[in-house]
Amino acid sequence: HLRWIQPAVGMVKWSYRRYLGSKGGITMIRITQLKLPITHTEEQLHRKIAKTLHLGNQPFTYEIRKQSLDARHKEDKKFVYTVDIKVDNESRVLKKVHDKSIMLTAERKYHFPTPGSETLSHRPVVIGSGPAGLFCAWYLAKAGYCPLVLERGEEADKRQETVENFWKNGILDPDSNVQFGEGGAGTFSDGKLNTLVKDTYGRGKEVLSRFVEAGAPSEILYQQKPHLGTDQLVGIVQFMRHQIEEMGGEFRFRSTVTDLVVRDQKLASVIVNEKEEIPAEICVLAPGHSARDTFAMLNKHNLSMEPKSFAVGVRVEHPQTMINQDLYGEPENDYLGAASYKVTHTLENGRGVYSFCMCPGGYVVNASSEEGMLAVNGMSYQARDSRNANSAIIVTVNPSDFPEEGVLGGIALQRKLERAAWEAGNGKVPVQLFKDYCAHKKSIKLGDVSPCIKGAYTLTDVRSIFPKEIGDSIEAGIHAFGKKLSGFDRPDALLEGVESRTSSPVRIVREPKKLTSNIEGIYPCGEGAGYAGGITSAAMDGIKVAETVASIYALPVNKM
Repeated sequence: HLRWIQPAVGMVKWSYRRYLGSKGGITMIRITQLKLPITHTEEQLHRKIAKTLHLGNQPFTYEIRKQSLDARHKEDKKFVYTVDIKVDNESRVLKKVHDKSIMLTAERKYHFPTPGSETLSHRPVVIGSGPAGLFCAWYLAKAGYCPLVLERGEEADKRQETVENFWKNGILDPDSNVQFGEGGAGTFSDGKLNTLVKDTYGRGKEVLSRFVEAGAPSEILYQQKPHLGTDQLVGIVQFMRHQIEEMGGEFRFRSTVTDLVVRDQKLASVIVNEKEEIPAEICVLAPGHSARDTFAMLNKHNLSMEPKSFAVGVRVEHPQTMINQDLYGEPENDYLGAASYKVTHTLENGRGVYSFCMCPGGYVVNASSEEGMLAVNGMSYQARDSRNANSAIIVTVNPSDFPEEGVLGGIALQRKLERAAWEAGNGKVPVQLFKDYCAHKKSIKLGDVSPCIKGAYTLTDVRSIFPKEIGDSIEAGIHAFGKKLSGFDRPDALLEGVESRTSSPVRIVREPKKLTSNIEGIYPCGEGAGYAGGITSAAMDGIKVAETVASIYALPVNKM
């Protein structure tokens, strides 16, 4: 399927109107499917609302709830809005209109639970400062629990310098890199904020509101596919950390949890950097999807885990102007910015192949975290203004592909592919033209597409990295996508590998309501634990775990 994706830059700027009401929320009139040309002004939107509701000169205020792009007719592209309108005499206004796209709605306000009653001798420990850990810590700190956040990597600004040095000089820091450090793996990504998780309790809006408060543009509150570039995310996560510290929380960087002390199936303390013991009855476990040593340590403690499906593949690069032409009908559009796509296909062998983490105007980055292994990811800055679009083209793998390896079999498969990628590129990102990939031969010369890569790269044989079925599936998938997007399977499209960190290869089992593992006091959380799939869903899961902890336990007796 091919879906039209709303871009995140070059948009008309709207003032974001907030409504104040009672705890139960307030009622408003909602209009959906309100369409206007992409070149429209704010005044034209205002007039369109007034005309739709037959308001005449009656005053009103409105809030944009959603903005998406309808590009089915490339010569007449439109923005499609959902807006909430506050106006006097709502019932009288509604009597004038008879349209299924107009309705009365009420906004539900988010509420964090009041502290429970069970004794908590020590402050909660949060392992990991990615979106799940960061948002869990923020809400616990706001409620007075003074959480301690342990992060194996560096602060965001220092981490950024370390990563830039790795891309420039090839010097890898195994504890502070694209995968590890303040903000988690999402800090060096396209920073997508969309999620398919249903927001029944208002957690999704809370996440976006926290980001806006920390400096993100207010447009993310209503864009269909909002994103924050790496250049913005660094400052945002630092702002949130400072807020947590001001509310009584504490962060310790370069602090890897290397072991646990468990007594009678209850958490007693955590061991940091193999030497320091920190008492803790509550530990929120949000280590991220690449904490392989942590998973191994947990497995030794018989923490209940299970292997899960994930996906592996390559990054593919095309000229951004080509993607714009395919989706917009023109190579550039100042109102829409860089175009984004999502493509999927089911192969004859039964496997699914699909695009993942598409980065308009982005860069392919060396995202390695272990010596002698190489993984890639995609990243964009807020402007999305590089010359290329890139996306992961990945193939589903499941536990039946590694039946003899046990619960950590997915990690073993990832490592096998990453070693092969390292060897194929001799430590550099391996790159191959699609025509050479199909011919099973090493590339020796670029075509018209020049790589946009952070880190050293080399032309070589990317296909040799993969087992035959996965390699063949990638080829078949790209040809299938070429029938949906003109030029997707062009001979000089660039393939780079290996994309292996799409999601966690394990799930840490937790009780559905109490959210605890089989070891009492351990709360698995976020993408690394297998309960999220991106920045927003991980942050929402962090809030959910914070709510659960707060609803059970009273404020800690010892906050240090």
